[in-house]
Amino acid sequence: MKVLPAIDLIDGKCVRLYQGDFNQTTQVGSDPETQLATFIADGAEIVHIVDLDGARNGEARQYDLIKKLCERSTVPIQVGGGIRTLETIKNLVDAGASRLVLGTAALEDEAFLKAALEEYAEYIVVGIDAKDGKVATRGWETLSEINYIDFAKKMEALGVKTIVFTDISRDGTMSGPNVQALQDLMKAVSCKIVASGGVSKNEDLQALADIGVEEVIVGKAIYEGKVTVMGVS
Repeated sequence: MKVLPAIDLIDGKCVRLYQGDFNQTTQVGSDPETQLATFIADGAEIVHIVDLDGARNGEARQYDLIKKLCERSTVPIQVGGGIRTLETIKNLVDAGASRLVLGTAALEDEAFLKAALEEYAEYIVVGIDAKDGKVATRGWETLSEINYIDFAKKMEALGVKTIVFTDISRDGTMSGPNVQALQDLMKAVSCKIVASGGVSKNEDLQALADIGVEEVIVGKAIYEGKVTVMGVS
């Protein structure tokens, strides 16, 4: 299993949110460049970077910083947050990003998603952020009426190969991942599923490995030393 350490950015700083709440923000770790270097030195094979300002406001607010991080990284970088135009995709690909996570745009702009898949299929990942089984958008601040499994099936039908699934109610809580929701999702679609949210200890990683999850994004538990980027074998 690969553990993807998370660098969530607000105003150029590494932060963590509690259950996706921008009013419950805690600065963590070092500055982003030092934190990236630390994760790589610790053995990270992929690093997950999110422009939270972009996710909330709908445009890539921290492109210059993310570009610098991609240029300095010796491992693949997965980027999310505010990716809602083909120009942004092109810029991030040119900057060196290996994967791009589309969230709000995947739900709200099917034409854009289709165009992105047509031109940049190998880079595109869809992020499904759910609360009580419903898909959330715009930095998790808007809750739709769309069931996360129904949405995943639609994404698969459009050609999406990889989905990052986050249970918002678990994110930043270290209360354990929503194994049942992930298991239901993996039964419903054949896409590769990347788990996110709630991991607090190695036993959580093992529980995910036991149901077939091969990659998991971990934030708070790594910053607090509860889990390492080496994870479990």
